Amino acid sequence: MTEPLVYLKDRLLPASQAHINIYDLGIVLGATFTEMSRTFHQELFRAEEHVDRLLRSLKYGGIAISQTRDELLAITRELAAANARLLDADAELAVAHFVTPGENLVYAGSAGGGVAMTPTVCIHSFPLPFHLWRHLFTEGAHVVTPGIRHIPPQCLDPKTKNRSRLHWWLADQQTRLVDPKAISLLLDLDGNITECAGSNFVIIKNSTIFSPTSRNILRGLSLETVCELAPQVGLKVVEKDIQPYDVITADEAWLTTTPYCMAPCTKINGIPIGNGQPGPLFQKMLTAWSERVGLDIATQIMGSVP
Repeated sequence: MTEPLVYLKDRLLPASQAHINIYDLGIVLGATFTEMSRTFHQELFRAEEHVDRLLRSLKYGGIAISQTRDELLAITRELAAANARLLDADAELAVAHFVTPGENLVYAGSAGGGVAMTPTVCIHSFPLPFHLWRHLFTEGAHVVTPGIRHIPPQCLDPKTKNRSRLHWWLADQQTRLVDPKAISLLLDLDGNITECAGSNFVIIKNSTIFSPTSRNILRGLSLETVCELAPQVGLKVVEKDIQPYDVITADEAWLTTTPYCMAPCTKINGIPIGNGQPGPLFQKMLTAWSERVGLDIATQIMGSVP
């Protein structure tokens, strides 16, 4: 095999042969549930929990797929193992799942209701481009709170991981006018901090990690990992509403995410957080995470080649 495999609908096939129909409701309506996991030492991390969360999202969305949990896990592992063989020894994979309601040839969006459809199930992977995130580990992230607000949980429960992302794209256009490298951090309608497009956001103050409430965010598995490791580095975890004031006056702030695990956040809206440099608690947490997976995460990212 000279190219990666993709699982699409009901089979594994070369990536160059994997195509989505223009009538798929993932395109017509943006109706897509998704997950992303990654490897360490080219072995999947928390794959079972990612698949379980995908299945919960599908139940919430009323999409019934033919693949069982065990079948999805087996396919995921087979695909990851096959595609990892194409990588250099020190490279890692991101593995993405997405499911749409399927194809509707009426092409009428919601007006085409009642047409029987077979869900589109896809699993694919790509090498993690660690060099893109080096600056986060040296400078820290700059988050900006744009005018676009987070979708209220009354409209769409954030516990579902989905690709209905137009509001994020619009938010990023505003954020990049402030700083081309900044990351959008959305507020809710009441001005509370929520999350970033691809990461959770937490602050640290007085030996406590403060996370926005689960009502407002998708509590990612990277955030779960940080919470599990917190006692090991002498930190407590509290969920509460936090505002930009709390971020500005925090000791540290972090992003947690699947591709690079976590990163320090050193500015919000141009204002330094703490001393404006990656903090000591971040280093302790990253060390604990590295020990858990048996790999120096920072060295992997800083040593990667574009």
